Amino acid sequence: MHLDEVMDEFRAVGGLREGHFILSSGLHSPVFLQKNLVFAHPERCARLCKALADKVTAEIGPVDIVVSPAMGGVIPGYETARQLGVPALYVERVDGAFALRRGFSLEPGQRVLMVEDIVTTGLSSRECIEAIRAAGGDVVAAACVVDRSGGEVDIGVPLVALARLKVPAYPADQLPPELAAIPIEDPG
Repeated sequence: MHLDEVMDEFRAVGGLREGHFILSSGLHSPVFLQKNLVFAHPERCARLCKALADKVTAEIGPVDIVVSPAMGGVIPGYETARQLGVPALYVERVDGAFALRRGFSLEPGQRVLMVEDIVTTGLSSRECIEAIRAAGGDVVAAACVVDRSGGEVDIGVPLVALARLKVPAYPADQLPPELAAIPIEDPG
């Protein structure tokens, strides 16, 4: 699946938005990918995650288990794991840090794939990887539906992205005038 095909999945449900948005990282951007509008449609989510699973298999080889950060990574993590035929776990924040809960555990020697929805700065990916390692997991790679950094983000392991695009993101005190002139939307 190519970038245009991935973006068509977002466009088809109104999930590719332009304006002035505050991202979960706190950065401001003129483009927002409302992935939940895409993931709300099982057939769209399955197409994207099947393509992601195929790309992971081609680039990384087999994995034993998928772990994702809650909340944003749960749906694509589950569906990618389903496509790979492996279990799907997720980490949750406990006292501000990600950790496995709900009886989830990792076995020594398992090849763990960390799956995210969209990566911009890579902070939640790095935090999730840290939690996986703290639980004894061997993270062989990470994967995401969209890498908004255009391949520039470093999360400490190979990152397989179904689509890569460079979308500008700015700290609040460094907004370009054309973005500062647009009312801010917080898309949730």
